[in-house]
Amino acid sequence: MESSRGAILALFLLVTFASSSAKVDEENPEFWRSQARRTLQSTLDRKLNTNVAKNILFFLGDGMGITTFTAARILKGQLQNQTGEETVMTMDTFPNVGLVKTYSVDFQIPDSAATATAYLCGVKTNLNTIGVNAAARNGVCKTQKGNEVTSILKWAKDAGKSVGIVTTTRVQHATPATSYAHSASRKWYSDADMPDGAKKDGCTDIASQLLKNTDIDVIIGGGRKYMTPRGTKDPEYPRDYSSRGKRKDGRNLINEWQMLKTGKVAHYVWNKTDFDAVDPETTDYLMALFEPGDLRFEAERDPSTDPSLMETTEKAIRILQKNPKGFFLLVEGGRIDQAHHAGRGYMALHETVALDYAVAKGLELTREEETLTIVMADHSHPLTFNGYPFRGQSILGKSPLWATDMLPYTTLMYGNGPGHKLANGTRPDIRKVNTKSKDYVQLSAVPTQSATHSGEDVAVLARGPMAHLFQGVQEQNYVAHAMAYAACVGADLRHCQGQTAVHTTTPEENIWNGAHRSAALLGVLLSALLAHALLM
Repeated sequence: MESSRGAILALFLLVTFASSSAKVDEENPEFWRSQARRTLQSTLDRKLNTNVAKNILFFLGDGMGITTFTAARILKGQLQNQTGEETVMTMDTFPNVGLVKTYSVDFQIPDSAATATAYLCGVKTNLNTIGVNAAARNGVCKTQKGNEVTSILKWAKDAGKSVGIVTTTRVQHATPATSYAHSASRKWYSDADMPDGAKKDGCTDIASQLLKNTDIDVIIGGGRKYMTPRGTKDPEYPRDYSSRGKRKDGRNLINEWQMLKTGKVAHYVWNKTDFDAVDPETTDYLMALFEPGDLRFEAERDPSTDPSLMETTEKAIRILQKNPKGFFLLVEGGRIDQAHHAGRGYMALHETVALDYAVAKGLELTREEETLTIVMADHSHPLTFNGYPFRGQSILGKSPLWATDMLPYTTLMYGNGPGHKLANGTRPDIRKVNTKSKDYVQLSAVPTQSATHSGEDVAVLARGPMAHLFQGVQEQNYVAHAMAYAACVGADLRHCQGQTAVHTTTPEENIWNGAHRSAALLGVLLSALLAHALLM
């Protein structure tokens, strides 16, 4: 009984403290009314931008579901010594917002390969396949042939634009790979990752397709080991056997890429010093591979040796924007997803904040009148935002209200994942655990080695030319077609030809139009009769 009274007293004191420290302005109803009036007027003053998009700047937060988006907003504010909830991220400023359905053709909850094929190629497909339609089967090379689908990156290149990919994962990973490759398996990073049968049937690995399929101007990410012959020492980690080259065919794709660019100003770099030395104004091509595999998490990145996503985004834009016909750039915050799979909320949110800074840099370097900027997620994760934390409480902290087992729990948890821990049927006591640590693994309800994806709709945000096309609830493959229409790339060129979409009238419009035609005809008859009477 005494412990219950103590808990109630502690809770009362916490509530009192939170109330007394709340902003005085927010207690005044006029604060909220005036804020809403300003927002309303800003919305009323908004004009549609119907220009043809010279550039497309596409930011993809892999696994950045709505809960991640919200939690990252709070974290960003709290990192700036604010309470966090009222923070406005750069992504929050996009005026057009829609939802997209993420299911694949064969699964209710998708993976990053199927979703990337939808939003980049405009076609929904099966789990684990990239750049092919749903007639292709996962891991079956023979079903790949004849079922390849191209991406908006290729459509943009065919239209004369410069194109690039920037990612925090290996450049052969599902999202960037879908922009240039066709594969019955997303896991065929190098030829060493392919079964002999697939190679005999004529399929090729993703890394080799990076050189073969589309002439990509800027390639930035990780993935060195998939580009070099087996046993090749990595320049950064020469003693680490896991970082050494993997290719069985003996090809050095980095050298081949350099040979292909003979006569052009092309740079291959693997470290920040060389990267910083690349002059965008004189560079035609750039391949920057900073790690053997995926890049480091933002929270563990060494700024002296590894550039940030914001820095790589800036370099890519400055190289690509020299083309008078414009550019298409895919920027992926790919390790949001990987952090979620590991149940590490701290890492996932910091990766999302890093993506938001990259978005801000993208907007700074481009003009909204001519650049369509998109931010979206490919899928979500089973991350929950729960309890009743006080205003301004750390998003990585614990709920002040304990569970019925009289143990605390964190504000952020997972539906499944590696954080499921029970000892004799009891949850771990985390009262003395620092849940704000970058290494903390959030609690999960169900034990799985890796947290799965989740299947709810994800947000798509847009600004710039034809950004109003990104509204409502749409299928995920619609995104590729809307981007292409806005920029006049691909098959649908009506926008740049000054044509408008064919409008099918509704029954109500037919009645309305019929009434107007009848009224107009009656007017003509009355005018004729009046004229006849005057002549008489």
